[in-house]
Amino acid sequence: MTITAGIVLFGMIWFVVFLALLPLHLKTQGEAGEIVPGTHSSAPVDPKVGRKALIATLVAAVIWAIVAVIIIGGVIRVQDFDWFNRMRPAVMR
Repeated sequence: MTITAGIVLFGMIWFVVFLALLPLHLKTQGEAGEIVPGTHSSAPVDPKVGRKALIATLVAAVIWAIVAVIIIGGVIRVQDFDWFNRMRPAVMR
């Protein structure tokens, strides 16, 4: 795995984890009883985005490390997903 591939993989994992964390422990304006005029009652009161981003970074780092070890260690290779034999090894001349 190249450095660029590692960064892209971490970014993808981070965004998935972050988007999964966003709705957790969310208190809406309707639940708090303090609806700001011009907003919907389901708008968050205090989304705590920074805290969720930090948690997403920590969780994504752990998941990324596990996936990187699997990829670098050769446990799963691209050839394992070649169900139609289109990635035959190159012929040595």
